[in-house]
Amino acid sequence: MHRISDEQRRIRIGRRHLLAPSLRSESPVAVADAVVALHATDAATVFLSACARLRVPDAAAVEKHLYEDVSLVRLLSMRNTLFVVSDEMAPRVEASNARAVAAKERRNLLKHLAEDGNGLDEQWLADAEQSVLAALAAGGSATGSELSAAVPALRTKITVFPGKKQEAVQGVASRVIRVLAAEGRIRRDRPRGSWTSSQFRWTASDPRPEQETERAQAELALLWLRAYGPASEGDLKWWTGWGLGQVRKALAATGAEEVQLDSGATAWVAPQDHGSDPAPEPWAALLPALDPSAMGWADRGFHLPAEHRAALFDRSGNIGPTVWWNGRIVGGWALRTDGEPVWRLLTDTGREASASIEAEASRLAAWVGEARITPRFRTPLERELTA
Repeated sequence: MHRISDEQRRIRIGRRHLLAPSLRSESPVAVADAVVALHATDAATVFLSACARLRVPDAAAVEKHLYEDVSLVRLLSMRNTLFVVSDEMAPRVEASNARAVAAKERRNLLKHLAEDGNGLDEQWLADAEQSVLAALAAGGSATGSELSAAVPALRTKITVFPGKKQEAVQGVASRVIRVLAAEGRIRRDRPRGSWTSSQFRWTASDPRPEQETERAQAELALLWLRAYGPASEGDLKWWTGWGLGQVRKALAATGAEEVQLDSGATAWVAPQDHGSDPAPEPWAALLPALDPSAMGWADRGFHLPAEHRAALFDRSGNIGPTVWWNGRIVGGWALRTDGEPVWRLLTDTGREASASIEAEASRLAAWVGEARITPRFRTPLERELTA
């Protein structure tokens, strides 16, 4: 069995995730494909993750691909989480994950409507959805509040979890919009504010032709292995949200090969991908909260010392902004209210690393400009740095 060391895994991050300076891309779409999917729960993460990997960071270029030619697509998919993928990747993600997520979202909404006991049923939901689509067809795009003003059904209130401790009265607008978006019948358009805003407008969208689920899962697993391998069954299970049976079937379909890690554990790589990658030049990166290079594995021990976790993660397990040096997480960073980037190293990395990190911080500040960024998930170190 071939062996791949932790150092070789860290080299792969720099090369395959386009983080080494000479390997950075010209295209946000190529960036998304390199890491398979960009986390999009926090609107700013998409831009920060993409621009960290672009030779010339440019938020406007990312916006163009998201909202003009729509070559980058937001999907509610893996682990019921919002991601951005390339338009070419989207059918695989829809078939392997997003379609099941959308079906669950619809079932949950119909269950809440039925439990409310006011006769709101599947036909009522279908009529409300058609009214939303008609409003978007007439107006082109609209915010959630504008849609509620145009579609009376969206102003309906229901009681969720009646008779239980968590009973609450809620509006249906966000739930109906979420289902339509999950099914690909509408999509997020430009936000009301800057690229850091999550107050999106909505516009109509045509669902894509469906692909077969097992084939799509095998294709997605292979692409993920090329970006993140070697990795374990548990890593792929965590990243995708699939059951263990689905993970094993997908790995078998890819022809994945077993390798041994420094820890002695068995992991998987794409076929014939067990050789050593040449090391790129030394590199530093300031990656945002929920960046894919920090969220690609359930077991991050090969690039994240266990003693750093308390400072860099929130209570729900979301990782905050991180400082990287040659494939290791060595600290965290934040933007102060005046736009100044600040960071703290949790590992002594030496003068060369400090100079490279300083250069990356200056690069970040230059393209971010007047934008102010507060991560949606605040971590202890990020809070301390901005205090």
